[in-house]
Amino acid sequence: MGTEPQDSDDLRLFHTGEHACGYWPERLARDLVLDPRDPRLRQWYPHALGWGFRRSGDIVYRPHCAGCRACVAVRIPVDRFVPDRSQRRCLARNAHVEMRVLPAQRTGEQLALYRRYLAARHAGGGMDGHGAPEFDQFLIGSWSEGRFLELRDPSPQGPGKLLAVAVTDCTETALSAVYTFYDPEEADRGLGTLAILRQLEWARRERRRHLYLGYWIQDHPKMDYKRRFRPLEAFDGRQWHDLP
Repeated sequence: MGTEPQDSDDLRLFHTGEHACGYWPERLARDLVLDPRDPRLRQWYPHALGWGFRRSGDIVYRPHCAGCRACVAVRIPVDRFVPDRSQRRCLARNAHVEMRVLPAQRTGEQLALYRRYLAARHAGGGMDGHGAPEFDQFLIGSWSEGRFLELRDPSPQGPGKLLAVAVTDCTETALSAVYTFYDPEEADRGLGTLAILRQLEWARRERRRHLYLGYWIQDHPKMDYKRRFRPLEAFDGRQWHDLP
């Protein structure tokens, strides 16, 4: 992933205190976090992705829970990916959907879609009250090299209806899918799957090696879908290998 920043022995890692697990409500979680005050964080970030870390706002973290290893960092090797039959149907069904890659700058239209998505998908979970400040803090941050991939219905009068936004970080050799939100009334169109497939097209076009998908959790109703993208590489704490 290129040359590591200088003074690597000064990179500091912190354990967070225990907090409620965002995936299994009955469990407690802890994270390993890169020093958020380190001015080299932008330089370290591409390497941290290769070590199984992920970004949320300005925080680069990796789950590090006592007695639990359910969260597995996964990535798609772009050149080896082949869509399965279901994914090919999703592409065909949405062949008319237009894709735009834009700077990571919030618009009122994006914020309205984000709030509708949270109200439908995360009601009562704490995120459904997010407004503009939370949007910027969670999805953009102050140092990331992010882009917003917009998916829209076509329209002869200019930009059509906004269907989905895939917040995507860009490094020299990879893309990282940070978060995707979409119109909950259009859920039957498979927009979450479509967003990943379009990110893969983008990565292939720009010769990026990997698309990082964050964490896969086996049998979790909201996280297990990632195993449908094959081949899928998993990080075991030391190296990446194909997920069986």
